[in-house]
Amino acid sequence: MSRAESSITIAPEHPSGARRFSGFVLDRPLVMGILNVTPDSFSDGGSHATPDAAVEHAHRLVREGADIVDVGGESTRPGSEPVDPDVELARVLPVVRALAAAGIVVSIDTRRAMVMRAALAAGARIVNDITALTHDRDSLDVVARSSAGVILMHMQGEPQTMQRAPAYADVVREVRDYLASRVAACRAAGVAPERIAVDPGIGFGKTVEHNLQLLAHLGELRPLGTALVLGASRKGFIGAVSGRGEDASARLPGSLAAALAAVARGADIVRVHDVADTVQALAVWRAVAAR
Repeated sequence: MSRAESSITIAPEHPSGARRFSGFVLDRPLVMGILNVTPDSFSDGGSHATPDAAVEHAHRLVREGADIVDVGGESTRPGSEPVDPDVELARVLPVVRALAAAGIVVSIDTRRAMVMRAALAAGARIVNDITALTHDRDSLDVVARSSAGVILMHMQGEPQTMQRAPAYADVVREVRDYLASRVAACRAAGVAPERIAVDPGIGFGKTVEHNLQLLAHLGELRPLGTALVLGASRKGFIGAVSGRGEDASARLPGSLAAALAAVARGADIVRVHDVADTVQALAVWRAVAAR
């Protein structure tokens, strides 16, 4: 089967031609700022681990131009261990409440239905699930019964083991078909396409070559008929490609390059640590692309 073919029937573009996601009109690339309320995330673990520090950082991200703030209370870096759900809830709920009360669009980065439900009740507007609503049997129902947007990500394996030996016959086709099946599941549950986004899951059960193939062929996910999210910020493949940047915080130039490459191939939302730098890079990219 060629890459352009698929065993999954995929949705057409939105009939109006105007792409939308969770209340946003996607007439420009959106920036999702990362807010890890954790002690052990791969890049900024511990930097914003208290509610006050997290809320302060979120407001900074918004001042810098973030359209969405993605709040996560469990690290899913390679080799990470699961966090007790009550611990995850205690980390994220005070932050979600405070940000939502301030009018900030909040995404909750979780794979647990109980955390999704509580965060949505606290004011979150988007669910961002690395397991595409498969980790918890109640997750799809929680999203379907809400009005929230959902980001469905592809991951091969589990965070503890996903980078040991990732393997694909055709990574682009397999990721696309998996995401198509998850979009279909959401649609069957009553979730409108305007509430769905997909994410190929850079670094989640992929080698450096897999990541590069997905970035190069990102446009092949556009026919799924949903918004398209790309999260490559500070990830390990950047250091591998450049031969530099063993420290995640030193990968800003590569992160910007990945974000611009993604947007050029159709990404609607880029999920990043470095919001101000990304906003500036996108402003220049848009100015050039408009000419």
